[in-house]
Amino acid sequence: MKKIVFALLFLSVMTASAQTSTELQKHYEAFYKQMRLQGDVQGVINAMTHLNVLSPSIERRDTLAYIYANDGQHLQALNTIGIEKNESDSDLAVQVKAVSLKALNQPKRALEQFEVLYARAPNPYLAYELGDLKIQTGDNTGAMTNIEYGLANAKDDMKYAFYERQEPYEVSLKAAFLHLKALVQYNNDKDNIDAAIALIDEALALDPSFNLASLSKQALEQRKNPPVAEKKN
Repeated sequence: MKKIVFALLFLSVMTASAQTSTELQKHYEAFYKQMRLQGDVQGVINAMTHLNVLSPSIERRDTLAYIYANDGQHLQALNTIGIEKNESDSDLAVQVKAVSLKALNQPKRALEQFEVLYARAPNPYLAYELGDLKIQTGDNTGAMTNIEYGLANAKDDMKYAFYERQEPYEVSLKAAFLHLKALVQYNNDKDNIDAAIALIDEALALDPSFNLASLSKQALEQRKNPPVAEKKN
């Protein structure tokens, strides 16, 4: 008799727990929708975190990591999704890892993730990221392969955003590739600065507002014609 009572009690507790869990999930699903309507990013993160705890799934985890990354919380995004290269990851997961690792100044690890994305679906934007990261990691030959692909496939209306100024700005993607090509040219032949400057001039002809290219040109011109040191009295 005691065993039967205990079993019934256990069953009632489990049923109540299941009902509570279901009610909580419905609550946070509604909360998630409301936070999205209000544009409350932190509220969306809180709701998705609770939903992933109540009913874990790869899709929820990836979405939560994406929300973090999209809000500039790159460390939190990586803590959610990890940094390992995993061929079974969804495109969204790989994108989050790539962007967040790049933002946290981890070019070698970011490069691994961008390579996965590029292998799945090559396009000029990914080619630019690869070219940029390969220059940073000293692979000028590999960078040039991506740059040539980008120049051949970038459309005239494609833009790329830069953030070195206080206000972000966009320039022609082709101009951005020409700037990268100039950097590779200089890295490969530091005695021929004019060739690198000529490539930057091509970039500026396409997009005169390309501030980073202008800064690079100034730096190269200073290397070509260093200021004469003042004579000491």
